[in-house]
Amino acid sequence: MVYYYSYYKLSNLQDEKVFIEELLNPKTQNKAFQVLLQQFQKPLYHHIRTIVLNHDDADDVLQNTFVKVFRYLKDFKGDSKLFSWMFRIATNEAITFLNQKAKKHNTTGVAIQTKTIDNLEADDYFDGDEIQLKLQKAIVLLPEKQQLVFKMKYFEELKYEEISEILGTSVGGLKASYHHAVKKIEEYMNIH
Repeated sequence: MVYYYSYYKLSNLQDEKVFIEELLNPKTQNKAFQVLLQQFQKPLYHHIRTIVLNHDDADDVLQNTFVKVFRYLKDFKGDSKLFSWMFRIATNEAITFLNQKAKKHNTTGVAIQTKTIDNLEADDYFDGDEIQLKLQKAIVLLPEKQQLVFKMKYFEELKYEEISEILGTSVGGLKASYHHAVKKIEEYMNIH
């Protein structure tokens, strides 16, 4: 019996364990993976998009993320929630993508992201205004960890405990990173 993840929020570890078993079982795998896609495609896309900024790049990274999820699900130990594990993969894939793109163009990640922000207004999938562009420019100037924490907390409204599972950092460290990020962004917004 396949648990429909979107209806069945897997509120406890037993539900998640059963769902993972169905993902690994060749008889129920296809249907369970479709449920997984339905439940996580949009939130993972949004998460990746906040990191890479560009729609087409986010689609590519999302595809790579699901390939890795499918490939490595058998190695998932259940030390964290499935949600956190998948978001960790998506985060790592997005960062790797940006690093490879910067290396390919013989530049820095900040330069790549700045150029992407400059092109956001032409992006059909970007519906922000001038303030959103200014905010994105301020975020790019943050150290990578502060960027990630700020984006997950501010844009995705994740709880510190969830971010902690995704990034493998203490809640206290995340709160400090978020606080520093907010201060730097406020300073940037006031100056520019």
